[in-house]
Amino acid sequence: MKLITRPRRLRTNSIMRSMVAETRLSKDMFVYPMFVCKGSKVKNEIKAMPGVCHYSPDTLVKEVEKLLKLGINKLLLFGVGDKKSETAKSSKSQKSAVPTAIRRLRAEFGKDLYLITDVCVCAYTTHGHCGVLTGGQVLNDPSLEILSDMALAHAKAGADMVAPSDMMDGRVAAIREKLDDNGHNTVGIMSYSTKFASAYYGPFREVADSSPQKGDRKGYQMDIRNGREALKESLIDEEEGADILMVKPALAYLDVIQNIKNHTLLPLACYNVSGEYSMVKVAAQAGLVDEASIVMENMYAFSRAGADIIITYHVKDILSKGWM
Repeated sequence: MKLITRPRRLRTNSIMRSMVAETRLSKDMFVYPMFVCKGSKVKNEIKAMPGVCHYSPDTLVKEVEKLLKLGINKLLLFGVGDKKSETAKSSKSQKSAVPTAIRRLRAEFGKDLYLITDVCVCAYTTHGHCGVLTGGQVLNDPSLEILSDMALAHAKAGADMVAPSDMMDGRVAAIREKLDDNGHNTVGIMSYSTKFASAYYGPFREVADSSPQKGDRKGYQMDIRNGREALKESLIDEEEGADILMVKPALAYLDVIQNIKNHTLLPLACYNVSGEYSMVKVAAQAGLVDEASIVMENMYAFSRAGADIIITYHVKDILSKGWM
């Protein structure tokens, strides 16, 4: 058969396939999420997320030393276990878990680490919602001051970037103003600009003890059915001063990642969330899938869709086991 075009010629061996690969990954793309709690000598594996742990600041330092040797130098820190109240008072305290951990990490590693902190009060409120709750409703504008104060506390402790995940309208602008007015205009904002009210967060809520006591978060997080609104949310955050946009979750929203990428000049992150991670881990442990292959297929899918930055719990395995 006389065929002029034979696409298979560019698939003949691994060297050729790598040479013409359209999508490439780099360790510099990855951000590793970690959970820090108060106390000392704490390193407790989270049952719902095999391989992921709660760390106190001292054990966090020891773990980060190992991560740096692997080339993991960008962390997204979540605080857990701080005192809860109706108005999330502990979220802005310099004695809470995240600011304490930031100071320890800075003392040990200086600027060898880039530290991003999650800004949301769901783990700090008795009701588990992401803002001020009154009469069963989460109030948008009163929540902005609490979130801004939390972001400022992290910046004062030494965070390089804050990442608001609450999905309150106007919170990027409010945080930017608060940071700038207090001399932190170099601290960046990675906005969870398109965060869906997703079932994929299940394991995380065990990790952070942050499930709502009543109701759900569908009144402020994105409707899973809406693609155009997802773009709208991200473009609003860009206008308000976000430095990086984010789509969360990632795997079920590759179309959203691609659409936002086509409409912004900002770097775009995606968050490979707890449910996505745990499903792979559990399936691999049961012998149903090859873990390395399916993890890397997912990573390439995120990058191919347009993600410049991938936040994932898999990154330690990817680099330590040579999957990439």
